[in-house]
Amino acid sequence: MARTEFYDDPKAPKPNSMVVAASAVVTDDAGHILLQRRTDSGPWALPGGGMELDDSLPGAAVREVREETGLDVEITGLVGTYTDPRHIIAYTDGEVRRQFNVCFTARVVGGSLAISDESTELRWVAPEDVVGLPMHHTQRLRLQHFQEAREHPYLG
Repeated sequence: MARTEFYDDPKAPKPNSMVVAASAVVTDDAGHILLQRRTDSGPWALPGGGMELDDSLPGAAVREVREETGLDVEITGLVGTYTDPRHIIAYTDGEVRRQFNVCFTARVVGGSLAISDESTELRWVAPEDVVGLPMHHTQRLRLQHFQEAREHPYLG
């Protein structure tokens, strides 16, 4: 199922659902960031996805990282909350969502890197190389906040 992301676009369709989601900035010992190239839309993104009814929010981030990358992670911190109503995601099945995303930091504790049906490529990226990758600006904002090493999480 394909998706299209809109931001502050008057032509965006009206949302018909609200989804609580979690994402994670997973880093390795060298400080590289794990990114996935999304199957449903094409750009690079952090691993993450919608919370299920039996998940905690950190648990959703851990589950999504495992499903999308094959890696087991431990949550180590909080980058921020991302709730901008100007960000709309439309799916080809008719769902048009607003997404409430909480972005965590995480480190690898096990597993093996493996592409899932949700990604076409996985890559460990040096922080300075993120700027050159095609990425929706809402993903880039989360990475910017992570790289700023803020004293307090972003609340937006």
